[in-house]
Amino acid sequence: MIKQKKKIAIVSGLLLIVLYFLIFGFSAQDGETSGSISLNLSRYGVTFWNRLNGGLLNEQMIKALADHLDHPLRKAAHFTEYAVMGILVCCFLCAFIKLLKKIFFCSVFWIFVSAALDELHQYFVPGRWASVADVFLDTCGGAVGAVLCCLILYRTEKRRDHR
Repeated sequence: MIKQKKKIAIVSGLLLIVLYFLIFGFSAQDGETSGSISLNLSRYGVTFWNRLNGGLLNEQMIKALADHLDHPLRKAAHFTEYAVMGILVCCFLCAFIKLLKKIFFCSVFWIFVSAALDELHQYFVPGRWASVADVFLDTCGGAVGAVLCCLILYRTEKRRDHR
């Protein structure tokens, strides 16, 4: 059992490092590059959706819808990145901490610090700014991931105790 937890901690720790590189890499992009990539992804998604639905939208409508969806998609991406981080941090900490409540609260604190450092980093990137709202959104995403992970850990422990 202890070996399994250590293996999980190693794998989740390595994946966490990869995720940090991705997040801080995205944050290092200047405002124009970041906005351009985001808008292109939104446009691609709307174009794909339009094709699936018979191509009812013209180019102007596709552009308008992509512009409209860009901000919510960026925020959903933030939330999702940090939800994954919450899962990975929880998995990492379960090798070192026994109480699920403590794992959860340590995970959320870890996520909050990570989000705040990411926003501080963005503050110094041209064309970007730091946002308290993004720290809150990221922390909420991480908390959701941590809750999911803790629920799975709880159910796993209950099954093991039942046997």
